[in-house]
Amino acid sequence: MTRTVSQLFDLKDQTALVTGGSRGLGLQMAYALGEAGARIMLSSRKAADLEQAADDLQRAGIDARWIAADCGREDDIRRLADETLQRMGDVDILVNNAGAAWGAPAEDHPVAAWDKLMNLNVRGYFILSQHIGKRSMIPRQRGRIINVASIAGLGGNPPELKTLAYNTSKGAVINFTRALGCEWGQYNITVNAICPGFFPSRMTQATLEQLGEQQLAAHAPLRRLGIAFDRGIEERSDEAGAGGVLGGRVAPRAQRVPELERHRHVRERVEIDEAQRAVRIGSEEQIRDLRIAVHDPVTRCGQRR
Repeated sequence: MTRTVSQLFDLKDQTALVTGGSRGLGLQMAYALGEAGARIMLSSRKAADLEQAADDLQRAGIDARWIAADCGREDDIRRLADETLQRMGDVDILVNNAGAAWGAPAEDHPVAAWDKLMNLNVRGYFILSQHIGKRSMIPRQRGRIINVASIAGLGGNPPELKTLAYNTSKGAVINFTRALGCEWGQYNITVNAICPGFFPSRMTQATLEQLGEQQLAAHAPLRRLGIAFDRGIEERSDEAGAGGVLGGRVAPRAQRVPELERHRHVRERVEIDEAQRAVRIGSEEQIRDLRIAVHDPVTRCGQRR
């Protein structure tokens, strides 16, 4: 039966767990999933922020709850997963969004800061995906995992941006996404990554103050930063809309890593045709779940998150 576009995006009776969901892009994704009908479990470190975010979601008619947890700590991650499953049942959509950044010259970068970013930005994604996958998604032969990476994971920085650990961690998230997607595709679990550009947020505030909006926006095709869609604030008509900050992007339907390596300079998209490791990017189910394929580094042109 042919489904309408609204039916493709309908998430009624589905449950989404969003880490780093009390503010910024995580909260915006929680709104999007909730407005599509999903029940939302928010998580971040600070209970007060989570309580406010959940209240705001509930006032918007979204079924939202919260659990305070530090996704840089294994015991907290496993507690978050177990409590979510206990309170809300199976998790249909997992959004790994919790993350941190650190700015320092490579030659002086603190090792402790490096470890902090790897634990939260990479190790935390793995542990939570593993736990939810094993306990909920694999037994049911279905699930959607969205990892929030960054275009910082696709290459280096201008000299004034000294975020070696952050770039490295986001590059790891991108390949973690590819590898896990290939391995879990057989269970009808799709794993994809979103690579945002630069969005004003509490995490990016220091960079914004140091370099200024004009200099950061100069790296983007549209010459502007990402839009903070604050609730109740009317946006300029030329910036509003789902594609308001996209420009110069190529999103392949699928990719096979060996062929991508051989034809990286000429291919814009590569179809997977391997029976045991088929990973469909852009299927109806993934469109409904708001997935975006990871862009090939050579075709990218955009902003930094």
